[in-house]
Amino acid sequence: MKSTNTHPDIPIVFEDQHLLIIVKPHDVLSQEDHTGDPDVFSLCKEYLNKNSRSSYLGLLHRLDRPVGGLMMLAKTPRAASKISQQMRDRLVQKTYYAIVEGKPPANGVLTHHLLKNKQTNIVEIVPENNKKGKRAMLSFAKQKEANGLALLSIHLQTGRPHQIRVQLATEGYPVWGDYKYGQNQPDGRTMALRAVELVFNHPATKKEMRFELDLPPYEPWKTFIEL
Repeated sequence: MKSTNTHPDIPIVFEDQHLLIIVKPHDVLSQEDHTGDPDVFSLCKEYLNKNSRSSYLGLLHRLDRPVGGLMMLAKTPRAASKISQQMRDRLVQKTYYAIVEGKPPANGVLTHHLLKNKQTNIVEIVPENNKKGKRAMLSFAKQKEANGLALLSIHLQTGRPHQIRVQLATEGYPVWGDYKYGQNQPDGRTMALRAVELVFNHPATKKEMRFELDLPPYEPWKTFIEL
């Protein structure tokens, strides 16, 4: 697989004159913040500048720092506008896989109202009548179970900060390795939440584009690969 040849290196799944689709490593920022740590947007910009391919780069969506998986960036303002409109119209399908603790049902739809504390960077569930809270909705289906863990496929109907992590933890099945919203998580775990599928219409050709990732070959994912 092609990559950005940066530090850290970012795998490239697809690239043309309109789009750049990459695999965000776990524990790498989506965009620059106050820490000054490496981020996907800056690394991809470095890659494009190094190869003199484009002077524009648009970040179309984000993944939380601990989350890995598919991310899409636009290489032209027109592509950014077209894809952003698809996202607003809910025509972009994003599927996540999560390994969770507890005993989730076979499937479900979760609806909560979330409020982010910008000082602590923690999202909380608030009552529906809280005017500052934002409605969050997702659906999930259980794929497999093993060793007291469950593999879920998840689709978002809304895109709120930390949404999957907060909603699943609130229902009693936190994401494995989530230090912020889980409990009793040993140090050194890479959070088991990953963006594994991306489906949309190409901004120029209008053809359906579909990209999928395999599960990583390490624990706890490896257990579910072998089932």
